[in-house]
Amino acid sequence: MRHDISIAMGAGTPEWPGDTPFSCGWSWDMAAGASVNVGKVTTSLHVGTHADAPRHVSIDGAPSESLPLDAFSGAALVLDARDAVDGPTLTTEWLQAALKGLPVPQRLLLRTARTVAGGTFPTGWPSLTPAAATWLTHAGLRLLGVDAPSVDPKEATTLAVHHALFSGGAFLIENLQLEGIARGSYHLTAYPLLVAGADAAPIRAVLEPLRP
Repeated sequence: MRHDISIAMGAGTPEWPGDTPFSCGWSWDMAAGASVNVGKVTTSLHVGTHADAPRHVSIDGAPSESLPLDAFSGAALVLDARDAVDGPTLTTEWLQAALKGLPVPQRLLLRTARTVAGGTFPTGWPSLTPAAATWLTHAGLRLLGVDAPSVDPKEATTLAVHHALFSGGAFLIENLQLEGIARGSYHLTAYPLLVAGADAAPIRAVLEPLRP
């Protein structure tokens, strides 16, 4: 069974406060006499499910078209962080306990239940500490996905978790829809759209349970 774990890039999806919201209109409109409908959109690339590129946090960071496909497809582990306190509270010790003896996966998805999926921007969410992010990359993590709007806390300005992931050779997905997704191992397919020169790219993310 496939699970679509994407949040739409749409008018009903909250943007980060102060960012550009999604809007859709027509360049050519059949209702106005045109021979075809041709749509146009204005939006932040961070509305809905998306992958940040290193350019998001660094002037000379790699742009969105450089995001490696292999990081965004393969076996992934979903962990439940719904009971965690908001803020940078997901420490290395928390991860070790949550893994319950499992090795660090190449792809890790964290379910916090603090999400824009219901149409409201959350006031806060649990997030990794920078030290925990570094520990994960040193253990082989290639991709971190979260259902929250950011891998960093809402009030963060230095975006230390972003930097720790990128400097450790890992990538990230934000604004996943993990409601109803149980802890466990899955196959993730979540390729970023090939957008050139940008700091982020939209994603359609799908999970399939791994067969025993």
